[in-house]
Amino acid sequence: MTKLNRRQTLGLMGAAAASGLAAPALAQNTRAVVGALSLTSHSGSFIALERGYFAQAGLDVELKFFQAAQPMAVAIASGDVDFGVTAISGGLLSLAQKGAVKVIGGALSEEAGIDGQKILASDAAFQAGLTSPAGLDGKRFGMTTAGSSFHYMGARIAGAEGVAPQFVPLQKVGAIVGALKSGQVDAWSIVPHIAKPLAGSGAVHIIGNVADYLPDYQVTTVFTSADNADNDRGLVETFLAGFGMGVADYNDTMVDRLNGDAAVDEMVQLIHKYVYTDRPLDKAAPSIINGSMRINRDAAINVASVRDQMTWMQAEGLVDRAITLETFLDTSYVETVGA
Repeated sequence: MTKLNRRQTLGLMGAAAASGLAAPALAQNTRAVVGALSLTSHSGSFIALERGYFAQAGLDVELKFFQAAQPMAVAIASGDVDFGVTAISGGLLSLAQKGAVKVIGGALSEEAGIDGQKILASDAAFQAGLTSPAGLDGKRFGMTTAGSSFHYMGARIAGAEGVAPQFVPLQKVGAIVGALKSGQVDAWSIVPHIAKPLAGSGAVHIIGNVADYLPDYQVTTVFTSADNADNDRGLVETFLAGFGMGVADYNDTMVDRLNGDAAVDEMVQLIHKYVYTDRPLDKAAPSIINGSMRINRDAAINVASVRDQMTWMQAEGLVDRAITLETFLDTSYVETVGA
């Protein structure tokens, strides 16, 4: 298949419209449910919906929100959700092994020179000496579930330092935040738009950067049902076209700052409809701006990072060793790096 970038896709759709023909291989006015978390890292979907990029591509999108990655994967496997953006987890790989879901692209990434995910310590643990990741031995490290991205990050960080923390499953991001602030867990790692406000409150301290341990980490991926990936290329390409336009807009405005301060302000207002909605805009804006990590243009995916996540889960006994990249990853839709 020929892989189209954002500019080519727009050109294709424009030419089709001018000629009165439907854009080839793209769905038209098709309804789709897109899973999301209320995080800045999901801004590609928010922007594509709000600015009409999904509609331009031929998709009528409804967003459905979740509080963790695993329930979203289950919803896609069941057909309640058509597309999602989330971290690779043991649950997702197990669902893929059953023929239920497929990863079709990449989203959030750690990138040199761009402020990324932070390693945090509770104030109690910090005051007791946890001032760097080297001190994680025996400490309680928060995660949603075993095999989650938080588990993977914590284990890789600990392995690099030669220490062994205790991993504490708390199911939801909000529960981890509460446990860290109250000292019920000692450490965690999370995106900067959550990490920096927590550190600013004084209840939590930043003790390191995830990128120092996991450079070029493919933090989140784009996925869909195996049925969509295998049997409905038009729908998948339509979603990726609209999503890609939202991502490009986000990177240009929030990460590379190509469009000026007014464009940043306008986009922050858009994102605030979905992120930090319990705060007034002036209080939420700094956190949204601080959370501006790169989202992969055209949903390109770092295969080397994805492979490392899979092999770690297998080594930990979290997923079947029979799983291969081909089990869960369809690379026919987007460009790959690090293969």
